[in-house]
Amino acid sequence: MNSIEVVDSLARVAAGEWNRLAGGDPFLSHEFLSALHETGCASGATGWIPQYLLLKSGTALEGAMPLYLKDHSYGEYVFDWAWADAYHRHGISYYPKLVSAIPFTPVTGARLLAATDQDRDRLIEAALALAATLRVSSLHCLFPTRPEAQRLCAHGMMPRTTVQFHWTNHDYASFDAFLAGFSHDKRKKVKQERRKTVAAGIRFKWLEGDEIRERDWAFFHRCYRQTYREHRSTPYLNLEFFCRIGAALPRHLVLIVAEHGNTPIAASLNVRNASRLCGRHWGALQRHPALHFETCYYQGIEFCIARGMATFEGGSRGEHKLARGLMPVETCSAHWLAHPEFAAAVDQFLARESRGMKQYVDEMTDRSPFKQTAVAER
Repeated sequence: MNSIEVVDSLARVAAGEWNRLAGGDPFLSHEFLSALHETGCASGATGWIPQYLLLKSGTALEGAMPLYLKDHSYGEYVFDWAWADAYHRHGISYYPKLVSAIPFTPVTGARLLAATDQDRDRLIEAALALAATLRVSSLHCLFPTRPEAQRLCAHGMMPRTTVQFHWTNHDYASFDAFLAGFSHDKRKKVKQERRKTVAAGIRFKWLEGDEIRERDWAFFHRCYRQTYREHRSTPYLNLEFFCRIGAALPRHLVLIVAEHGNTPIAASLNVRNASRLCGRHWGALQRHPALHFETCYYQGIEFCIARGMATFEGGSRGEHKLARGLMPVETCSAHWLAHPEFAAAVDQFLARESRGMKQYVDEMTDRSPFKQTAVAER
């Protein structure tokens, strides 16, 4: 007999059981999520209250859904501020809401952690029932896989499409082989950018797994904080979190460090599995031309070529990535709003937005840096 439980802490779930469902995705792992919660980065104090759904058969864990009760929309990367504002202008509370997501992580992955479609349906039904019980305004599932998004929408949720820029490895033997597919002008621009860091005397090193020491995390955290300071914002993640995942998930972490002489000046953090490298955070303590592009994109692409990895994801948004060979990719989300009139209005908006997104992807593809023959071959 299956049952649903709602838990406010992963400490109540055995790591082995959870990770069996997570399927090797580092962002979904018990270690990554526990680090977010237990270091205070994603907690009640920061507006992320875990309401994880557990599907059990007796005492065995058969399914799960990462779910949070939220009183804001920060750290989600699928923007619904306009919806919240519309609710506010009509005197209706938009918060709290329920969100199924990995906090601060705009990376596509499973959200319905189960082996069968029947169990996935049970999780969706349980999430919608919890939304009704808690009397929240809405339920949102962010960056699910496409089959999951279709299943969520089959249960009455509304689809939304956003766009990211990803690099795909077409069995390149080298970075120059990758650039060979570019048009002449675009290839020339990338080479000019890369020469700027070389001319400035900047060199890079890749730190993987246990090579990343506490002093490296401390340096990276300084860089990370500096990025937020320059944007007059507050960082989501603390040094304890980075040290925690460094100890718990070393084989999934790559730190790219830029050095000027023997002094580290910038770093980017990347999270990997066997085939995908995800660029997540970066920062710099000195300003140099093209340092951002080299640290965040070109070095990540070089790493993927060297390690035979299929995909490099450069994070959310950013048309500037297109000129550097990262192409537009549609990502999914699904949404349910309790208020019928607002749900109808949002549904119409999403239909218009979806058409606009398709046009945007076509436009970005037409502006590809690749030669037309290379684009056609893809």
